[in-house]
Amino acid sequence: MTGVHTNMAIFLMTNPDLKKNINHIYIMGGGVRSKNPTGCCPKNASSTCQPQQCGDHGNMFTAFRSNPYAEFNLFGDPFAAYQVFHSGIPITLVPLDATNTIPITREFFEAFEKNQRTYEAQYVFKSLKIDRDTWFDDQFYTSYFMWDSFMVGVAASAMRNIRDEENEFAEMEYMNITVITSNEPYGIPDSSNAFFSDRKIPKFNLKKNGVHSGHVQIGIQDPFCFRGNATGICKDGYTDEVTGPDSVRVRVATRAKPNVYESSTLDREYYANFLDVLNRPQHKGRFNFTTEFPYYKEVLYKPDFKGKKLGKIVVFDMDMSAGDFMALFYLLKVPVEEMNLKAILVTGSGWANVATIDVVYDLLHMMGRDDIAVGLGDSFGVNQSYSKVGPIVGDCKYSKAIPHGSGGRLDSDTLYGLARDLPRSPRGYTFILL
Repeated sequence: MTGVHTNMAIFLMTNPDLKKNINHIYIMGGGVRSKNPTGCCPKNASSTCQPQQCGDHGNMFTAFRSNPYAEFNLFGDPFAAYQVFHSGIPITLVPLDATNTIPITREFFEAFEKNQRTYEAQYVFKSLKIDRDTWFDDQFYTSYFMWDSFMVGVAASAMRNIRDEENEFAEMEYMNITVITSNEPYGIPDSSNAFFSDRKIPKFNLKKNGVHSGHVQIGIQDPFCFRGNATGICKDGYTDEVTGPDSVRVRVATRAKPNVYESSTLDREYYANFLDVLNRPQHKGRFNFTTEFPYYKEVLYKPDFKGKKLGKIVVFDMDMSAGDFMALFYLLKVPVEEMNLKAILVTGSGWANVATIDVVYDLLHMMGRDDIAVGLGDSFGVNQSYSKVGPIVGDCKYSKAIPHGSGGRLDSDTLYGLARDLPRSPRGYTFILL
């Protein structure tokens, strides 16, 4: 899972008898002991330098003053994340603790630029380059991390070495954690909390004085969360390390492992693996997306896996950021004998809206994987509806560059315009009711 947890939570809450069919959940999200390395003042900075986010548990780039604890994926629907973590299904978490140790460095970027032997590698690099060129404050190499793609690497390693606790790419540790869904004081619900407000009986029979009964953050500028110029107090979406009955034992990635070849300029083991996997000739994409688009044919491409012993069945729940597409391509390139990607769920939150599901169809068509089912999950959180306070994400300052498209935004709605060049899939929008 590399997005908001709404889809999985609704599935688990409405189909408890099917939990037994899920062996494991791998999650990119949260921050347990993490300290945000971005927004810090240099050692020799002047006294006018004001640190922003420096040392925070979270990474809410646009909301860190109100909520310095949350990570984006869990902040989108904390109650849903709580249901997933407390489902009883074994979980491996790749939080900011680990992803903060594997940024897109200049050395990795330059190595990637020289290492694009497949169409999919070219595609991912172009997406990453546009992210770099439009990133804020010229801080790309110090504040853009391999969030989602690192999680699928950790998951792939775990599935390859199912009997071995050792992971090729990350240091691992068991921790007892929970997901904060509302803010103290508990038992005094206000209009922010739809589970309790104006209800004689709380929704889902929740405890009136329980951990879900406090104030729920409404939007990134919620006045409740601010305390003058001091650090904000809201913790919605925080993966807190706790003890007692509300804690869940989770296997957590704590940091990225160094490259075993110490002389390499790629100083993380996963850097080298990511470039290797993306450039393998196996499962290579069918189309050069810069030349093949005009020659559209309505043909479905489905691979023949007869005679192969397929690996564990994987369902990938994603939103539409560039990092999710890096992760998706990695999954499509991992041998099917290790990970058998069967379905994709697209969450509408993120730097895009839900209409972009067609881009996922087109990517799968490019890779010759029209056999993979794609569905659209819910757009808003179980206990939060940001539609009351405006669009899911907000305005994009580059919107005029591409006025057409899904919402007219030059962001992941069009994959920064690259979606215009993709070979069109015969498959279109599908809605899945969960």
